[in-house]
Amino acid sequence: MNDVAASDFRHPRRYVRLDTILRLRWLAVLGQLAAIFVVRQGLEFDVEVFPCLTIIGLSALLNLTLQIAFNPMQRLEPAYAAALLALNIVELGGLLFFTGGLQNPFSFLFLVPVLISATALPVRLTIGLGGLAVACASVLVYFHFPLPWDSDDPLILPPIYLFGVWLSIVLAIGVTSLYAFQVTEESRKLSDALAATELVLAREQHLTQLDGLAAAAAHELGTPLSTIFLISRELERSSQNSQIAADIKTLREQAQRCRDILAKITQLSASGAPFDRMPLSTLIEEIVAPHRDFGVAIKVRIAVAGSREPVGTRNPAILYGIGNILENAVDFARTTVEVNAWWNNETIEIVISDDGPGFAPDIIKRIGEPYLSRRRGPEESQSDHRGLGLGVFIARTLLERTGAKVSFTNRIFPDHGAVVQVAWPRGRFEADEIPAEPALAARPLSAI
Repeated sequence: MNDVAASDFRHPRRYVRLDTILRLRWLAVLGQLAAIFVVRQGLEFDVEVFPCLTIIGLSALLNLTLQIAFNPMQRLEPAYAAALLALNIVELGGLLFFTGGLQNPFSFLFLVPVLISATALPVRLTIGLGGLAVACASVLVYFHFPLPWDSDDPLILPPIYLFGVWLSIVLAIGVTSLYAFQVTEESRKLSDALAATELVLAREQHLTQLDGLAAAAAHELGTPLSTIFLISRELERSSQNSQIAADIKTLREQAQRCRDILAKITQLSASGAPFDRMPLSTLIEEIVAPHRDFGVAIKVRIAVAGSREPVGTRNPAILYGIGNILENAVDFARTTVEVNAWWNNETIEIVISDDGPGFAPDIIKRIGEPYLSRRRGPEESQSDHRGLGLGVFIARTLLERTGAKVSFTNRIFPDHGAVVQVAWPRGRFEADEIPAEPALAARPLSAI
C-alpha cells in the first residue's frame, strides 16, 4: 500500500477538550474547599484559611472565565492544555506552601497533572510539566508554613523522612507517567492500525463489488437497449427515405454493439462474482498469479486428501491477508517461495515459506504487532525498508477475523527462511458467509 501519509500514523496530533480540563479543575476546587473545611471545622486545626481561599477563589474565577469566554467543546492546542495543567501544579504548590509543604499528605497530588499530560499531550510537554512538579516539590522541602496540627502536640517529622517523601514523589511522577504514556501510545497505535485495517478491507470489498455493479448495470440497461434495437429495426424496414434509413441502420448497429458489450460484462460477472464460492486450489492460484513474474520461483503444492476439496467464499479478507504474506515472502526470498496446502475433515491449512533470511530472533515473538519494523537480513541496511510495519498486522487481523489462526516461525537449522502457517476450522472456511465488522472512520493512509 502506497497511499498513506506516514505522519498521520507516526506523529498523530493530540488535542484535549477544554471541557475536560475544566471538569478536572472544578473537581480540584471542590476537593480543596472540602479539605480546608474538614481540617478547620472537623479537626479544629489552625490552618491559613484566607490565603488558601484566595488561591482557590482565583482558580474558580479562571475556570468561570474560561467557561464563559470559550466554547467548552473546543479542542485545545497541546501548548494551551499544558499551560492549564502547569497552572494546576502551581496552584497546588501554593496551597501546600500554606499547609505544611511535603509534610501534607496531599502533596502526592503533584502526580495528577503530569499523569494527565502523559496520556494526552506530547512527550516534551509532559517532561516539562514533570520538571515543574519536581521543582515545586523541591522548594516545598525547605520553604513552607507549619503543618496544621494539634498545637498541644505538634508533629515534627525528621529531615530524612521528608527526603523520602520528596524522593517518592519524584519517582512516582517518573514511573507512573512513563507507564501511562506507554499504555496510551500502544492503545493509540492499535486504534490507528485497526482503522487502517478497516480501510483496507473496505477498499478490497469495493474492488470486488465492481463486477457486481457492472452486472446490475448491464441488466438494467438491457431492457431499454432491446426496445431501441427493435424499434430502430422496424423503422428501418418501413422507411422510404434512403438517407433516414441509413441513419436508422447506424442507430440499430450501435444499439446492437451496446447489447454485445453488456453481454460480455454480464458473462465476466457471472464467471467471477465477488462472493462466488471457489475451491481452495483456485483461491491459492488467484493469490499466487500476480507474484509469479518477480524473479522468484513460487512452488505450489496441494496435498489432495481423501476428503473432497474445501470450497469457500471468495472473501476479500482472505485474498488480501494471504496475498500480503506471500508478497513479503517474495520480497525477502533469495530464489524460491513455497506455498503448501492440505486439508482434512476438520482443518484447512496453508503454509507459506521462503529461503530468505527469516525473522529476526528479537522480533519473532512480536510479529503482527502494529508499527513493528519488518524483518531484514544482515546484508540489508535499516533504510532498506521504511514501511510502518502495518502490512503484517493488517494481514493477520483480517485473517483472524475469518476464523484463521496465524503463526510465524523460522525454518529449522541448517535451512533458513521464514514460515507462516494459516489454519482454519473447515466449517468456518466453508461457511456461506463470514460476518464483516463495521468499518471505522479512518484518515488517509501511507506506505504500510
